[in-house]
Amino acid sequence: MSIDLLVALIGFAFVTSVTPGPNNLMLLASGVNFGFRRTLPHMLGVGFGFMFMILVLGLGLSAVFVAYPVTHDVLRVVGGAYMLWLAWKIANAGAVGDGASSGTPLTFLQAALFQWVNPKAWVMGIAAIASYTVTSDYFLSLVTVCVVFGLVNIPSIGIWVGFGSAMRNLLANPRYLRAFNITMALLLVASMAPLLWR
Repeated sequence: MSIDLLVALIGFAFVTSVTPGPNNLMLLASGVNFGFRRTLPHMLGVGFGFMFMILVLGLGLSAVFVAYPVTHDVLRVVGGAYMLWLAWKIANAGAVGDGASSGTPLTFLQAALFQWVNPKAWVMGIAAIASYTVTSDYFLSLVTVCVVFGLVNIPSIGIWVGFGSAMRNLLANPRYLRAFNITMALLLVASMAPLLWR
């Protein structure tokens, strides 16, 4: 992979990782409700789960969807249902306190598996593979895409967790926290529009 292509990939990874989407909205809400430390497994699950997703897509899972289009539709329905459940969980999170909110943050595995039903992750993964792999050395360039996303994605999404953690004192008032959680849940549901209407 050329230096120019690598620099472009780093820019693409940063922009797509740091902009709002289901992962970042959930990480923001988790940072508010559980703090930075308790949200770390969720954050790392997003980062490593997405790296694994790019690798699997790059190695041929996308061919399954071409051969069996119904699997894509099933994944879309399952993804939509799971995102609605997550929105409900965010909307009903408990009060900010000493980190012992009535809910629990997503685990590493839950966050990693979520990548498979996250429409933004699919778009990012397919676009990264299509744009930044080279046919002359496909496997090495695919691994490079995975590594770059890991190195760029985790700090980028960490910004959202940090911002959420910083807002904990502001949202210590249960009324403000309730409004914040409901807003985050509604934004998560709104982020499903590309999944449902296309």
